[in-house]
Amino acid sequence: MSAGVDSSTAAALLKKQGYDVVGVFLRFWKEPKETSGESDDYFAESEKDAKNVAKTLGIEFHAVDVSREFKKHVVKYFIDEIKAGRTPNPCVTCNKKVKFHVLFEKMLEMKADFVATGHYARIEKKNGKYRLYMPSDAQKDQTYFLYNLTEKQLAKILFPLESLKKPETRKIAKKMSLPVFDRDDSQNICFIRGESPDGFIRRNVNLSPGDIVFANSSLCAGAQSTLKSGAGAKIGTHEGLELYTIGQRKGINIGGNGPYYVVERDFKSNRLIVTNNPNDPGLCRKTMLVEAENWISGEPKFPLEANVKIRYKNRAVRAIIKKQAEKGQKSKTILKVEFLEPQRAVTPGQSAVFYSDDSEVLGGGIIK
Repeated sequence: MSAGVDSSTAAALLKKQGYDVVGVFLRFWKEPKETSGESDDYFAESEKDAKNVAKTLGIEFHAVDVSREFKKHVVKYFIDEIKAGRTPNPCVTCNKKVKFHVLFEKMLEMKADFVATGHYARIEKKNGKYRLYMPSDAQKDQTYFLYNLTEKQLAKILFPLESLKKPETRKIAKKMSLPVFDRDDSQNICFIRGESPDGFIRRNVNLSPGDIVFANSSLCAGAQSTLKSGAGAKIGTHEGLELYTIGQRKGINIGGNGPYYVVERDFKSNRLIVTNNPNDPGLCRKTMLVEAENWISGEPKFPLEANVKIRYKNRAVRAIIKKQAEKGQKSKTILKVEFLEPQRAVTPGQSAVFYSDDSEVLGGGIIK
């Protein structure tokens, strides 16, 4: 129970269905306020709100300090990936190494039968196996963050909101007098409150300013160039390559004939390469390599034609997936993903999640 409307409503629905419910609040790590300048009020208020929801429902409530695990597995990972020039996905890592790990430990400790969360996702048992599917509300689909769950775990997980849309969830929360029914959805990374990730990165990564230059690439067929200077021309100064990501448009801070898009971060020469042509081929990829992390119901046969998500809010697109051996990486399965249509801003470090035609989550991995 995070004190959000989703997990609170999930607990309320389970109690209404006759389950003996125990609320668990996880205390995550947060930067010390003397470092970040932010107060601790948000986290203290969240715990207080979650406790009030439990009291309203008349259920047992536990707060578990996971700040040590969170800092080790999520925060360190986030900083290490940024330093390595990749774009991390902390929610995926948190679900795998902290949230579900701790909740299953508590389930066993309490001799409970299931773990339940407020995620929008659906579980079905087919052909003797538990499978993960997209929920009814495609706008709130959170399966992208859950592809590391195993079939064994799915057998012990409940997603009470699987058939609801977000407005329905709020309506139920209000009807059941839950004090958080009108609480705003969380938009930021949970350990970075009240700011964009830039401030956190500036405090934890040594940044080196460098040149911003035009991309040196031919244009997509039929596209008209709007460049006013030649390829490779310096047009500005970046504040540190770690602050930017592929496809980024906002926050580049170049005046003139914009908007500009990040095409590449050249760490060798410390240059940020941009284009002001939205159809520049540097923004599009026909193929990508993915380091496979998990197949929920076992590894499929290759080549595999499936739908692929390369970002949480992106729609799933068609692709052919093949196994590709990589020297020195014998313990890791490397996949070559060939899109039927080129995709914008394929970003190393982000997750690629694979879906069947009937919206089943097959598995996923990390874009290399």
